[in-house]
Amino acid sequence: MNLQGKHILITGASAGIGRQTAIDASLQGAQLTITGRNEKELQHTLQQLSGKGHSLLVADLKKEAEIKHISNQIKPLDGIVHGAGIVKPVPVKFIQAAQIEDVFSINFISVVLLNAQLLQQKKINNGASVVLLSTISTLHPYFGGGIYIASKAALEGYGKTLALELLQKKIRVNILQPAMVKTAIYQSTIETAFNEEEMKKYENQYPLGIGNPNDVSEAICYLLSEKSKWITGTSIPMDGGLLLGSLKS
Repeated sequence: MNLQGKHILITGASAGIGRQTAIDASLQGAQLTITGRNEKELQHTLQQLSGKGHSLLVADLKKEAEIKHISNQIKPLDGIVHGAGIVKPVPVKFIQAAQIEDVFSINFISVVLLNAQLLQQKKINNGASVVLLSTISTLHPYFGGGIYIASKAALEGYGKTLALELLQKKIRVNILQPAMVKTAIYQSTIETAFNEEEMKKYENQYPLGIGNPNDVSEAICYLLSEKSKWITGTSIPMDGGLLLGSLKS
């Protein structure tokens, strides 16, 4: 894969899959603009990038004014990776309006508003690629995931429409649906929710093992590259065989 000469925006680049995607894309020659709320962690990501000409924009995507600031400041883009997201498990009978607003504001609303601003200002080049990060949980729900899963299901529906509306500009839009990946969120989850026996049972549900950030980032880089120029409007599960395993007798 080759991303030489492509300018790519990655949100949520201060950790996890977003950070790994930035690192991998830079190795393939991309010039990156990375964004997130934590300037210290963004700087840490920036220091790990290969090549020159990269930049960072500290922004809180829950604030529309800061979304507009990103769009105003950024140079035209050949790719966007919407990697920012939050998970807040809560059983359905305890869901409150503030929790819905908090999760949807990052996982869905910020994506819609940022794309709208970039398109209005003609900051997305014809032939560009947009990658949305959803979750396998829209196909394989879990207890307490109601708000998070709903926000990602909304994102998937929006992504299909975005792909349709941008066809004439040859801007591709695709959706990745990763299962559990070994990020900081994963680590904190297993430390608080699982004992060793429960964790082993959980891991056995993944025939190919729990994912690593680079498993997802390499797929993202493929979708950003010209190698995927005939792919748009797709939702791609990445689950280490989780769904197949659930079908075994």
